[in-house]
Amino acid sequence: MVSTTSKFVAEMIGTMVLVLMGCGSAVIAGADGTTGVGLLGISFAFGLSVVAMAYAIGHISGCHINPAISIAMVAAGRMKMAEAAYYIAAQIVGAIIGAGILYVIFTNHPGAEMGPWALGSNGWGTGYLAEYNTLAAFVAEFVFTFIFLLVILGSTSTKNIHGGFAGLAIGLSLVLIHIVGIKITGVSVNPARSIGPAIFAQGAALSQIWLFVAAPVLGGVFAAFVYNLLIEKKELA
Repeated sequence: MVSTTSKFVAEMIGTMVLVLMGCGSAVIAGADGTTGVGLLGISFAFGLSVVAMAYAIGHISGCHINPAISIAMVAAGRMKMAEAAYYIAAQIVGAIIGAGILYVIFTNHPGAEMGPWALGSNGWGTGYLAEYNTLAAFVAEFVFTFIFLLVILGSTSTKNIHGGFAGLAIGLSLVLIHIVGIKITGVSVNPARSIGPAIFAQGAALSQIWLFVAAPVLGGVFAAFVYNLLIEKKELA
């Protein structure tokens, strides 16, 4: 049996890697359209981080590395709230550590400037990427998280005979979501991923954090409800 401490450490490390590598791909590798990895590269960085961690720590904690996933698992009846609480704590700590490492690296680069959405922070509105408004940002985060959780719930279901490929399916779905959504909000679908960078960026990133907590959590819970009610509904005798 895996201990609570082991699960906490696994979730902390997994979320740290996601933030460091995912946000780091945008901050360090860049997306200037000429020399950087571009939006496609950033999308794959986030997805590959999930794939890597799924196979590294999945057998320890399930590799949630996302509070929206842990809360959705509670809503789906797959996890107790008490366990989800320390998962979420570990995820937030890991995200802050990952963002902190990125902060140290970035700020020690010549000419580095911490803008209002620094370190790959999520955001919306005037000055942020394509400048989508609040409604567009909320709808995008809600729907993208809903889709993401449907993939997670389905690929990890005991009814799925291809469960061994769950990590790959989940990671690739995150790539897909980023390809579509980066220009809207930078793509969160993960409150911890947003909280970590925002703490260091402050400003607009921190003031807008509410949306990247509320929308993913609501989208995840709705996915759990839909999945249990419609997809895994038992046949009547």
